[in-house]
Amino acid sequence: MTSQHAVVSIGNDVKLHFAAYGEGPRTAVLLHGFPQTGHEWRKVSPLLVEMGFRVIVPDYRGAGGSSKPAGGYDKWTMAGDIEALLREHLAVQQPIALVGHDIGAMVALAFAFRFREFVSHLVLIDAPLQGTSFMTAMRGDPRGWHVAFHQARDIAEHLVHGRERGYLHHIIGVRIFDPSAISGDDFDLYVDAYSTPGAMRAAFELYRAFDDDCCAIERARKQGKLEMPLLTLAGEAGGLAKWMPQMAREIAAQVDHRTSPKAAHWVPEEDPQFIAEAIATFVAAP
Repeated sequence: MTSQHAVVSIGNDVKLHFAAYGEGPRTAVLLHGFPQTGHEWRKVSPLLVEMGFRVIVPDYRGAGGSSKPAGGYDKWTMAGDIEALLREHLAVQQPIALVGHDIGAMVALAFAFRFREFVSHLVLIDAPLQGTSFMTAMRGDPRGWHVAFHQARDIAEHLVHGRERGYLHHIIGVRIFDPSAISGDDFDLYVDAYSTPGAMRAAFELYRAFDDDCCAIERARKQGKLEMPLLTLAGEAGGLAKWMPQMAREIAAQVDHRTSPKAAHWVPEEDPQFIAEAIATFVAAP
């Protein structure tokens, strides 16, 4: 499998780390969530390459090997980061299959609204979707306690500093169906990534931008629903499986939905075959 790893400048003192695999005629862009990096897609990427895709896996702003600037964590801006990476540095010209999980799904949603013509197929995996009535209704739900905690500026950083391993172990552990899906080495990689200076602050800023994110999608929806096909994926053992298609129908005209019986929230790592096959069949469908 041919591969490329690099860090490139996209302007405004922001650099993005990415990996690219394969040379297929169709390009799939995979956006990770929190508390992961692009490493989240390590099992899915080779499967998609075997299925004929060129696969691009960025670390978004604030994560992994990418810059951790003071601001710009609203998903509209982060979508612009990814667009600049694709067009200016990777010479992607044809519309892409855009896939996002968790926070990455929020970035993918903003990208699809901001750059509609650049997305042929959109896949959103197990995430509350910005600008939908469900996202508004879930405020105050105790299952989402971490959102309010992450939004508490300074105190969240203070309480987690030096305790990243324990905190990430809890964040991952309470929403996993198959604990073996994320090995000790994989977990160590995530802990190392979020123990670097500024990494947890950047992660928390992703959540602090939620109100701005919702406003941006609400404004974009005034131009009409998304017209590209949208596929939502979720784990049956997670809490969003039944809500994903309902949220999607608020924002998109063409919606399909599938669930994995082998996963909870961390679907790309728990059931990569399901994810890869769902993407491939979805993109190939007439």
